[in-house]
Amino acid sequence: MGSLFGEFFKKKRLEMRKTLRQFCLENGLDPGNISKIERGILPPPQSREKLAHYAKCLGIQEGSDEWLEFFDIARTDAGRIPEDLLADRNIVAKLPLVFRTIKGQKLTGEQLEKFARALEKLNEPE
Repeated sequence: MGSLFGEFFKKKRLEMRKTLRQFCLENGLDPGNISKIERGILPPPQSREKLAHYAKCLGIQEGSDEWLEFFDIARTDAGRIPEDLLADRNIVAKLPLVFRTIKGQKLTGEQLEKFARALEKLNEPE
């Protein structure tokens, strides 16, 4: 089945040219658990500390876009809304409309991509 988080995790590990065993040995991680995360059998951890540790092991720079993406994927893969969105009351107030739009209109992949780009533009600093 897999998960976005697991796929992202594995992609980053492979970019480092590390086998699962090498990666785990070098970072003091359990290969069985990391394998299950990569295959989507175990859900992504939700602890900020654990996610930060994994991100650092994967060479993801703290505060980078990739860092934020790593945390966002972990939250959404677990069926949760990213914390930074929940902290913004204006965004939270609009979430029900966003969900209804997506569910009610059964958007195509292309329409969903266009919708995502429009949301990104709204978030850009002026």
